Parts: sequence; C-alpha cells; structure tokens
Amino acid sequence: MKILLIGYGKMGKTIEQTALAKGHEIIGRIDHDNAHELKNYTSDNTDVAIEFTHPESAFGNISYCLVHGIPVVSGSTGWLDKFEEAVALCLKKNGAFFYASNYSVGVNLFFHFNEYIASKMQAYKAYDVSIKEVHHLQKVDKPSGTGITAAEGVLSSYTNLEGWVADNPEEKSKLNITSEREPDVVGTHIVTYASEVDKIELGHIAHSRTGFAEGAVMAAEWLKDREGVYGMKDMLNL
Repeated sequence: MKILLIGYGKMGKTIEQTALAKGHEIIGRIDHDNAHELKNYTSDNTDVAIEFTHPESAFGNISYCLVHGIPVVSGSTGWLDKFEEAVALCLKKNGAFFYASNYSVGVNLFFHFNEYIASKMQAYKAYDVSIKEVHHLQKVDKPSGTGITAAEGVLSSYTNLEGWVADNPEEKSKLNITSEREPDVVGTHIVTYASEVDKIELGHIAHSRTGFAEGAVMAAEWLKDREGVYGMKDMLNL
C-alpha cells in the first residue's frame, strides 16, 4: 500500500518502520513544518493515511482526507468534541474512517475485559471503582484517550455514576481518572475496585510503541477498500 503519514513524531516514526517492514511504501511524511504539503495528496496517489497528530490539528487533517477520498486511520486524542462531525463527513462523502484511542491489540483486549468485569462488579456496592493512567512527560492531553475509553467501558455498567472526572477523587458521584506524567513511560492503565477488605485490579502496561504501530498498520490494511466508520472492535471482532 501507498501510505501517507500525517504526524511524524515518535509514533509516526515507529509506524513508518513497521509499515516498511511489512512491504508498504511511505509516500509522504506530513508534520507541523510542512503541513502545507498535505494538499499534494489525494486518492489518486494515496491508498490510506495514518494520522497521529495533536488535538488542534487532528480534525482538520481527518476532514481533508475524507473530502479528498483518502481512507484515514487516526489515533490522535483530545479532539473528540468534533468526532461526530468527522463521522457525518465520512458518511456524506462515502469515505472510510478508522478511529481508536489506542491501537495496541493488548489494550483493546483490556477494554473488552474491562467492560465485562464492570458488568459484574457493579452489583457489589462495597467496591469503589477508579482509574489511573501514567504516560511520558510529552503526553499533552489529560486524561489520556485510552483512560477515557476505559472509563466509558466502566460507565456503561455503572449507571449510578454521572460520567467521569479528572484528578478529583473527592467527587464521589463521578468516576475518577488520575493522570500521572513520568519520564520514559510508554503507557500504563489500571482500573481498580477497592473495598475495606481487598482490592481487585485490571491493568495494561505497554513496554514499547511497537504494539501501537503494529495495530495502526493492521488497521490501515484492513480499512483499504472499505467504506464507513470503524474501530478496533470491528477489526478484532470483539
């Protein structure tokens, strides 16, 4: 496949290595220094775009791809207030859009198990549920997109909670997500159920970005020649 990389930071570079190892061609690398060059790419020269950028640029990049017929795989977080606009644009243009807050196969299994455990634990009122996420110092958004997705999985069963809250464990009516930023941490997410007598935890700890990159390239391969809006549940049949 001819892949356009939109975002060429640590994640973009890891995706490039993974894609090349699988025999794909990287036809362009768009970053903040050459963002104006995005206009050079259309469905005529691009099979799929993989977009990992910042909250302020993600929606514009995704919109460009959808308007110009380029299937787009996005892993950018912090922009989801405009997600429904992207979905509507994709459907209007008969485009292809794949979004995940985290492309690790392991993380998406974690999401799946998280929903199942929450569906069982909600009956046991002695346990208070909370989430902690830890990332590297360069991680801009708090909580992480993965942390929010984990929270949404819990909230699908905990209908007594009024959504989630960031770093405020005293707000008992909401699910608290604690965010920590430390050097050289790829990504850690832990869902905790704590009572006075014991504690149950479900966690995922990433050791490298390779798993994210492999999942993103897998999504690009899967999305090619499809139409519609998809996520990891669709691809992994979860």
